[in-house]
Amino acid sequence: MGTPSPRAVLVLAAALAGLLAPRAAYGQPNFIVILADDVGWGDLGANWAETKETPHLDELAAEGTRFVDFHSAASTCSPSRASLLTGRLSARNGVTHNFAVTSVGGLPLNETTLAEVLREAGYSTGAIGKWHLGHHGHHHPSFRGFDYYFGIPYSHDMGCTDTPGYNLPPCPPCPRHGAAARIARKDCYTEVALPLFENITIVQQPVNLSSLAARYAEEAARFIQRASDSGRPFFLYLALAHMHVPLGVPSPPPASGRGIYGAALSEMDALVGWIKRVADSHGKGNTLLWFTGDNGPWAQKCELAGRLGPFVGAWQRQRGGSSAKQTTWEGGHRVPALVYWPGRIPAKRTSRALLSTLDIFPTLVALAGVALPPNRRFDGLDVSPVLFGWSDMGHKVLLHPNSGAAGKDGEIETLRLAQYKAFYTTGGAMACDGSIGPAEHHQPPLIFNLDRDIQEQEPLDLASREYQAALPAISRAYAQALEDIATDNVSVADYSKDPAATPCCNAQHVACRCQAPGSHAAVLDRRTERRATRLCL
Repeated sequence: MGTPSPRAVLVLAAALAGLLAPRAAYGQPNFIVILADDVGWGDLGANWAETKETPHLDELAAEGTRFVDFHSAASTCSPSRASLLTGRLSARNGVTHNFAVTSVGGLPLNETTLAEVLREAGYSTGAIGKWHLGHHGHHHPSFRGFDYYFGIPYSHDMGCTDTPGYNLPPCPPCPRHGAAARIARKDCYTEVALPLFENITIVQQPVNLSSLAARYAEEAARFIQRASDSGRPFFLYLALAHMHVPLGVPSPPPASGRGIYGAALSEMDALVGWIKRVADSHGKGNTLLWFTGDNGPWAQKCELAGRLGPFVGAWQRQRGGSSAKQTTWEGGHRVPALVYWPGRIPAKRTSRALLSTLDIFPTLVALAGVALPPNRRFDGLDVSPVLFGWSDMGHKVLLHPNSGAAGKDGEIETLRLAQYKAFYTTGGAMACDGSIGPAEHHQPPLIFNLDRDIQEQEPLDLASREYQAALPAISRAYAQALEDIATDNVSVADYSKDPAATPCCNAQHVACRCQAPGSHAAVLDRRTERRATRLCL
């Protein structure tokens, strides 16, 4: 992904400084949730001493609370995001795997999003960045509770661009001169360009990845300013393209350190640091900022993937495949998490509470002073006592859904109970070397003691006293969890596909370009805008 250099972010901050006048404190706090993509637990220097590229995130950790046992609700994009925005696991909200460019459906419309709850409570709501919860019809974020949307409808590798960035395998730029110039390449999207939306209109296709992060930063500042001017509290959901491939860095790429990945990580760090300064400029202490990730690193991308830290899933690695993204090993779902709220959340604190992105929904709803939606059950907890340092008690049981590596997508076959983690199914995603760990079913389950074995290397001996003592409680917790889901109001997502659902601002141009190649216009003319709305929605 193309992103601004740290210097560019600082220049942008200075240029917009005049827009950022402090606002008065209100009873309802502002919320900023920053979701990084494919970031590793070890990609933060505060977590892993070998990482040197995150001074702003490390400062955020020093000025707030760092959570070291924090987990994404799934280990791949769409299910993880659906769970964050609903507080419900994929087994309840219906989003069990990723949506496609041609997907007709999305997050089921009977599911209530965090944005819908907060907007009803008087908040100005904005989503900037990656959506990946449906773009067709009323699945688009503009119809899911967000007053404003600016971003891409799915992962930024799901469409061609003129600035492809760094990926493995490398992908070609968008074709310009018809079918004869199109190159078919495995794992690359070459037929339709990646679109950039502002609300329901495509404003650029293909996206210019080299300036995308700077545009996100600018639109975030403008959204915060508009909300401040309106006198309303705001909720900003900022879903970054970092650290998902393709990565974009200045040319030529750096020759030292962590190379391309490290340079992109530095750019993400600078962007997060700038958003923090923007929030503080509107009255330090008015805004809670929550930074975390959607899942672990995408290991098959080799040197373009992040650091796991100590969570290497050694048992799986010995059998082949990756133990990161798409798996239920710790590397797939244990993610960095920092929460910053000056004067409210303790600084320089590290919490070992067992928490999840599922907790963001109920916690922010509680802090806004409103009730959870009725007639459904939630997997997340209101963890505000943990945030405020009054408690370090999180989940007693945390469930990890299958996310593509093994087992049926969305089913619960791994769970955490205190220090114990039980696997009823194991499997590895594709690793850098191309290996895939075969799915294995375990009855009774494999059980690891994470207090002693954070690398998940050696499961407890089935005959051991510790295993025999832990198994009954694990079995009861597992049975109760499955029963609770089975008796809940469960949604089912529509995963049907139709080429007509593909976002395309001008079907007459190669790769759906908004303008003919070489045009310098940045937005659609009125005729094209009407066509874009019809084709996309």
